[in-house]
Amino acid sequence: MRITPRKDEVQRLVSILTSDDYDNPEQMAKALLKESADILWMRDWYALGSKLSEDSPHWLPFGPFASESEALQTFKKVGFGGAARTVKLYSPGRLLAFNEGKDWPGYCKTCKHDQVWHLQDGSARGGCVSCEDCLKFKK
Repeated sequence: MRITPRKDEVQRLVSILTSDDYDNPEQMAKALLKESADILWMRDWYALGSKLSEDSPHWLPFGPFASESEALQTFKKVGFGGAARTVKLYSPGRLLAFNEGKDWPGYCKTCKHDQVWHLQDGSARGGCVSCEDCLKFKK
């Protein structure tokens, strides 16, 4: 699994590394592990299903992969032959965040829901469909 660092994710870890909130390296290491796990929890992944031959009824599942192309490239490198299919594994963290809200990049600063949860208002995002009090998406 290849993990490409994203700017906002790197900044979340940098804020821990440059913080004076930790009394010792162990506390900082725990905070870094928790934040890294949260970052990966919020990402979508891909799974690869492969068959040794086109007519085989049995699929072998592999994953996770960071992208569909990574999954298919891995299948080609292994050289099974047969057939391969990919499926997107939507983030369990985002699923929970749809319901509970989350302080996360791209989420509304008012209601803590993803921007896709906000109705379109011209060229901007309007009110949240799950919060009556949130009338406008705020970055």
